[in-house]
Parts: sequence; structure tokens; C-alpha cells
Amino acid sequence: MADRRLFQGITERIIALIEDGSFPVGSRLPGERELSERFGVSRVTIREAEIALQAAGWVRIKTGSGVYVLDRPASAQSALPTVSAFELTEARSLFEAEAAALAAPIISEDDLDKLDGLLAIMADESLDEDAISAADRDFHMTIASASGNRAIIHVVGSMWQLRTELPEVRESHTAVCRQDAQARQAEHAEIVAALRDRDVNAARLAMRRHFNRLLESMLSAAEERALQELQQRSAQSRERFLLSARLG
Repeated sequence: MADRRLFQGITERIIALIEDGSFPVGSRLPGERELSERFGVSRVTIREAEIALQAAGWVRIKTGSGVYVLDRPASAQSALPTVSAFELTEARSLFEAEAAALAAPIISEDDLDKLDGLLAIMADESLDEDAISAADRDFHMTIASASGNRAIIHVVGSMWQLRTELPEVRESHTAVCRQDAQARQAEHAEIVAALRDRDVNAARLAMRRHFNRLLESMLSAAEERALQELQQRSAQSRERFLLSARLG
């Protein structure tokens, strides 16, 4: 959780500097090394913050050129819509499958290496759920960023905001991901393999299979909860009616 708070904190500090004019619209942010020294964090944390800023529409990352400040996004003042975990997962399947397809032919070796590193983090059973979730987010945002499509990057970033900030959605994902850790790891590895092969169709299908399995797990979990609630109500009714019969 500490790593996640650090990452979010740096993002918020950069936004504050954009808002007060220290980093004006159209200007290029200082390089990763300068920012890491300024904020006292690693360059990896700076890179993750910049990906989040791009996803939220604050900056644009131009490969080989730098990170440039955009006009303040209108979404910064918008309230989050109310959506279910099923709706969000369905939408993520549509957008992220195409993001993977777009990324496949152009993803850099650095991004592929980063995805391998995130796979290793997600496979580390000593880490808590917050650290795994942060790595999961970085995994999907790295692929979205590699697509080179700013609209997709923004949409995927916004969906991750819904995923992490809506309590009902967050709890639903946490319960399912905890049970399906091995399946999730295998699916993520399959996505990376398709990207490394530069296989557009395989990348799209691997991402889609990942979300289809997640939807199936959510449906099974919802059915199990409904059955447990029905059994509990039945047991309560049985106790009440049998007690009434004995008293009568």
C-alpha cells in the first residue's frame, strides 16, 4: 500500500504544479531523472505517475521527445458514474482488447521488459493485495500506453479509476482476483507472449479471454452469494416457524 500511496502522491504533486502554473500548458515536464531527484523517488515511480497523468488527460507522452502538459481535463471536475462490476468489466474487455491489438506491432522492448517485471510482481505471494492490484493496474496501463492512442489511454485510465474508487466494484474484483490468482497470472503471461510475438489477433484474443474469464468468475461469485443469502433466509424462517409451532 505504501508504494501505491507514493505513486499517487507524486501524481497529485505534479497536478498541483500544473495547476499553479509551475508547469504551464504546452511546456515539457523535466526529465525523469530531474523529477526523481526533485521528489526523492525512483524513476520508475515517476514513469508510473506520468502514465497516470496521461491516462487522466493532464499530459501527453511523446516517445523520444518528452512529456508535455495539456489543457486541464474537464474530467478532473466530474463525478464518477455509478456502474456495476459487470458493466465495467464488459467495457474493459472491449477497449483493452483493441488496445492490445494496436500495441502488438509497435510496443517497445522496454515496455515488454516492464510487463515481464510486473508479471513477476504479481506472482510474488509475499505481497499484499494492494501491491498486486497496483502492479495489475500498471500492467494494463502500460499496454494501453503502448497502443499510442490517446483516446484509448484516457478511457482505460478512467475505467481503472472506476475499478479502484467505486467501493462495490473494488470489493467485487478483490474477491474474485484473490480466488483466481493463478488463472489471472497465466492469462497475463499469454497476453505478453502475444505482444512479444507482434501477433495482433493473438493479443486481442488473449486480452478478451482474460476478461471473459473474469466475467464468468464474477457471475459465479454473485450466484454463490445469492444462494448463501437464500439459505440464510430459509434457515431464519424455519427457526421462526418451528418455534411458533412449538409454542402453539
